[in-house]
Amino acid sequence: MSATKRSVTVIGLGPMGQAMVRAFLKAGVAVTVWNRSPEKAEAMVELGATRAGTVAAALDANELVVLSLTHYDAMYTVLEPAADRLRGKVIANLSSDSPEKARRGAAWVRERGAEFLSGGVMSAGDNIEHPASYIFYSGPREVFDAHAELLLPLSPQEYLGADDGLAQVFYQGLLTIFHPWLLAFDQATAMIERAGHDIAQFVPFAVRSNAAFPYFMEQFSVENQQGGWADVPGLRMMDAGAQHIIDASEEVGVDATLSHTAQAFWRKAVTASAEADRAVSTYELMRG
Repeated sequence: MSATKRSVTVIGLGPMGQAMVRAFLKAGVAVTVWNRSPEKAEAMVELGATRAGTVAAALDANELVVLSLTHYDAMYTVLEPAADRLRGKVIANLSSDSPEKARRGAAWVRERGAEFLSGGVMSAGDNIEHPASYIFYSGPREVFDAHAELLLPLSPQEYLGADDGLAQVFYQGLLTIFHPWLLAFDQATAMIERAGHDIAQFVPFAVRSNAAFPYFMEQFSVENQQGGWADVPGLRMMDAGAQHIIDASEEVGVDATLSHTAQAFWRKAVTASAEADRAVSTYELMRG
């Protein structure tokens, strides 16, 4: 199956879907769009896209169909009424969901005669043109290779492998790091502000400390491949450090739930180490 036609269909026009349409149009790719709420589709028409009146028409318009939906369940809701139009199509689902749901979605699409690629969009919000933005892809290599050039305007590509769920494994793994970081930044800046100091003065130091994070990731990745970092005095030190963060936050009325959760893991590891008569890492506890 070859993607020689410079045209695609985009279904789902939230902020990310709209960013994808703009990127395709900027690259000279003709775009047909469909969205449940027509006003979003009309906004894309004003930029040069073609609006399909129905999902069936959207599928009929192009071989390659990009989905940008809230989750995989939405794919069934949208495509099921036009499932007879799927045969011969290539569905690139760039929606976020769990790896197993991506695998089930891939099977559902293939049972209806279409090819499938799963994608995870790593971007700075919906800014897919940001230098740090890229997209994980997984699914059959030959399908990816045949359509990679047409998908390239969306962001640089990282093909991971044939497992349909693999793009979501890596994507959700990175979001697992991002979410607590975002909450921790809120807690830290709230603590600075409630203590009567200037967030703007603090932020350069936060950015500076972030430069050490790759070092810690590389070091702990080696440890985690061997069962995780575990040293009882070190675990006790982390417990004490978490308490200091909790005190600094709560003294000025800032919610320290996130730090209490971190402390609970350090304490759980200390307890598990005593019970096992050996050092037990938090990685080992999380891994189960």
